[in-house]
Amino acid sequence: MSEYKLERWDLSELTKDPKSPEFQKQIKELEEMAKRFEKIKLKLDPKMSSKKFIGILHEVEDISEKMSKIGGYASLQYSADTQSDEATSLITRMSKLGSEISNKILFFDLWWKTQVDDKNAKRLIKDSGELSEYLNHKRLFAKYALSEPEEKIINTLDVTGISALVKLYDKMTSAYVYKMKVGGKTKKMTREEITNYIRSTNAKVRETAYKTILTKYTENKGVNGEIYQNIVLNWKDEGIEIRGYKSPISMRNIGNDVDDKTIESLLTVCRKNSPVFQKFFLQKAKMLKMKKLRRYDLYAPVATHMKEKNYQYDKSVKIVLESLGRFSPKLEGFARKVFDEKHVDSSIRPGKRDGAFCSTLTPKITPYVLVNFTGKTRDVFTLAHELGHAVHSQAAQDRSILVQDAPLPLAETASTFSELLLYDNLSNKVTNDEKKIMLAEKIDDLYATIMRQAFFTIFEVSTHEQIGKGTIVNEISKTYLQNLKEQFGNSVVISDDFAIEWSCIPHFYHTPFYCYAYSFGNLLALALFQRYKKEGSSFVPSYIDILAAGGSKKPEKLLAEHGFDIRSEKFWQDGFDYVQSQVKALSALN
Repeated sequence: MSEYKLERWDLSELTKDPKSPEFQKQIKELEEMAKRFEKIKLKLDPKMSSKKFIGILHEVEDISEKMSKIGGYASLQYSADTQSDEATSLITRMSKLGSEISNKILFFDLWWKTQVDDKNAKRLIKDSGELSEYLNHKRLFAKYALSEPEEKIINTLDVTGISALVKLYDKMTSAYVYKMKVGGKTKKMTREEITNYIRSTNAKVRETAYKTILTKYTENKGVNGEIYQNIVLNWKDEGIEIRGYKSPISMRNIGNDVDDKTIESLLTVCRKNSPVFQKFFLQKAKMLKMKKLRRYDLYAPVATHMKEKNYQYDKSVKIVLESLGRFSPKLEGFARKVFDEKHVDSSIRPGKRDGAFCSTLTPKITPYVLVNFTGKTRDVFTLAHELGHAVHSQAAQDRSILVQDAPLPLAETASTFSELLLYDNLSNKVTNDEKKIMLAEKIDDLYATIMRQAFFTIFEVSTHEQIGKGTIVNEISKTYLQNLKEQFGNSVVISDDFAIEWSCIPHFYHTPFYCYAYSFGNLLALALFQRYKKEGSSFVPSYIDILAAGGSKKPEKLLAEHGFDIRSEKFWQDGFDYVQSQVKALSALN
């Protein structure tokens, strides 16, 4: 069996050399295709034949595939070396090209949304096969679309309005310098650097790190609060007053292609299940030999008395592949392909971007995975997570590029499921002590990705209503503190300095109501995993079918075909039953 080594990925399938005449030819071909496509504008007619309409959609697919390949190469090259002037220059050029191409083909999108009558739209959708949901979803926006001149005014004003406010918030907050005493010396740090101390083994250090961050945001609450209130009012004015959406969150739900009822059920169940995590926090306090956790201690590591286990890269890859293979050899084959084609960038080196991601460029090309592997347990789970994304894409590789990607709430399904398979496999191979640490870390992650995100969304629902009626920053902070108290009950001591924490959360500013997608994806994966535990291998075809649908079906419809009613509270409760079983398992180990 081959040995897996830490290495860079091979991007030669996308292009051998960006300076070559061949790459310039790819760009020229793309530009010519977009120019030809523009001529369709004069021939657009709602009464056109289905054959002609499908022909136009195929042209959109071809342009999207070519652009994704060229733009994807630039983006991956830049991620592999952010300090390279060549890579920086190329990504700037390709972003500009992407914007030009999008503008050239935009007219078709607008025509479909706003100028095709319902009768003809129905006829054309009926004959469009796997693209019917994609076309239907676009038509949903027609109800909220404005005239072309009005849309242009909003787009133009957004650049100096809402987008400028978000940029201002980012610019100011990323310029904050945090001063904190470390080992007797005062160090100047960025937010990224000081956040590491939140996970310190020393309780005093954790508290100081949090206080330093929160003090900075308290000092700037006037400006940050003003920016936030204006972003929320802009969301309300444009979404509800001008476009006619039912509620602020409805705007996001329609964008995500999910029903309001589904998200209401999800948030109701999360709210009801806060005692599940409260039990865990009481257990964690015992593990840390504390009477009760303070909010400062939430992410304290439990492995204080043990040396953390280190994993070799080769062994890690094999154990992730084995975990997938035990579930389905087909899925293991998809993951193996990513390594066989050298589409993984795993080595750590200066200039390479932080974190991890999986990038799917077109259905015809095996996805690319970037990780920064240091050998920690967390890195093995990150590898499983990103390969889960790669498996999801390949399961849907027979789909059109327009519907290969699952909608946002479904996008984390395969990645989380892959981590659950790995945990299941690993927990049989470790000592009880190691299992206890792994389990506590896992429940920590479940809290951060499910409960915390759901309560973020519950806060946003309240605060959007509050700001819509007129309020002050201190009232927003009171709402947030109340939200924390409901979330933690008596299991964690909440100090008043956390009232300002909401202004530290970039998602609230960048993308209102984004956070529930994390709760959705993770609980969905847990509910699917529960079904697998009950049904065993007979569940596998169902799971692969769900992945293979990509974004070709509305989430409610797709899951209903497999016996899941995601509009019902019972479905989401299944996910929490799994969390509860893990909290009980941890209790049994203590």
